[in-house]
Amino acid sequence: MASVPSVSYSITVRLEVPAGGRAVSQITHVVENAGGVVTALDVNTAGHETLRIDVTIATRDTQHAEAIAAALEQMESVKIHKVSDRTFLMHLGGKIEMQSKVPLRNRDELSMAYTPGVARVSLAIARNPEDVRRLTVKRNSVAVVTDGSAVLGLGNIGPEAALPVMEGKAALFKRFAGIDAWPICLDTQDTDEIVRTVQILAPAFGGINLEDISAPRCFEVEARLRELLDIPVFHDDQHGTAICVLAALTNALRVVGKDIGSVRITMAGAGAAGNAILKLLMHAGARDLVVCDYWGAVHKGREDMDESLAWIADHTNLGGYAGDLRGAVKDADVFIGVSAPGILTGDDIATMNDGAIVFALANPEPEVDPDEAREHAAVVATGRSDYPNQINNVLAFPGVFRGLLDAQAGVVTMDMLAAAAKALAEVVTPDELGPNYIVPSVFHPDVSNFVAGAVREAAGGRPRTEA
Repeated sequence: MASVPSVSYSITVRLEVPAGGRAVSQITHVVENAGGVVTALDVNTAGHETLRIDVTIATRDTQHAEAIAAALEQMESVKIHKVSDRTFLMHLGGKIEMQSKVPLRNRDELSMAYTPGVARVSLAIARNPEDVRRLTVKRNSVAVVTDGSAVLGLGNIGPEAALPVMEGKAALFKRFAGIDAWPICLDTQDTDEIVRTVQILAPAFGGINLEDISAPRCFEVEARLRELLDIPVFHDDQHGTAICVLAALTNALRVVGKDIGSVRITMAGAGAAGNAILKLLMHAGARDLVVCDYWGAVHKGREDMDESLAWIADHTNLGGYAGDLRGAVKDADVFIGVSAPGILTGDDIATMNDGAIVFALANPEPEVDPDEAREHAAVVATGRSDYPNQINNVLAFPGVFRGLLDAQAGVVTMDMLAAAAKALAEVVTPDELGPNYIVPSVFHPDVSNFVAGAVREAAGGRPRTEA
């Protein structure tokens, strides 16, 4: 798929140009000829002889940005002062900070916030540990924990390189749900060490958001922590993705007039996200599912399967299909991909049933070109922001944790996840629903509140089965 200019690779170039003449229009012309898009042009300083201009340009990637800067440097009477990568500028010094909620203007305020007054509060909590939620940040705090082993689409890049991503997650918690989240990047990929470290950090937090821990270790880490802790543990790569997929599928099925219990669903990807999506879809009533991984369909009798694949084989693919993904897609109603780029073509989508639904969620390059898929499918969704129907976890996790914290929930259950998905789907009204609008914008003002309210209600009812 051809890459297009993106704000993710935008640069700001500070140029000095002659005050008169056509320099400004020539700059725009050079940028456009080089394949870039000028998104802003600001005069920094003006004089009788020269102007200093900041030109912001969307580019395709780092190499493209360098090529555009070189093209500008070749212009006569134009001098480049500096080239700034806007994404890197945003991250300088980190994206989050801690701020005090109380003033510390004099000795009286200091003595209440800290010693000696704080001792009274500490003793009250020692007498009644439940007061920690009422009297500390615990009531509104989440630990965002990673070992850096499966970061975005980047893979095993380690805890330091994972920190900007965890900071971003913390910023999203605050922006969309008012939750104070703290990035914790662990310098270990040993399951026992991760579990023990989170266990001994847990008293300071109201919830644990596990992030970017590779499968299958992530399953064990989550399961063991849920047994050990009395606060909710939520692996967003699994359950946040599953909530968003179920919500999107609920609305996509409404668009095409089909029912989740009767459609045939083919999935590509049997890792953390694939497992969680599968289980939540089954909880919601899906019956006819085939899951494929790199080696083809997961089925009973296949050799060399781990515990999670064996579970999939026992609970799906009732017809015993043993072929490849392309064969599994044929005559399917729904394709859900959380796997690898470019594994299907438009011709493969053409073999699906009428009114086909395609969720190609590999990022940044989907399993099938969305434009090709649209030629044959009724509804197409991706994980990308430059196509309609972006399935993005930020639609789910802030509201989920808002509801969990407000309810003082100790567990996360399948009914809570299903309730979150139902609420998210209902943000899209019947009048708005259509092939290009099955999930709301991440900036829709009702998303977090709808999801949080549904989770609070489900938590109050003590749902039946754990996720």
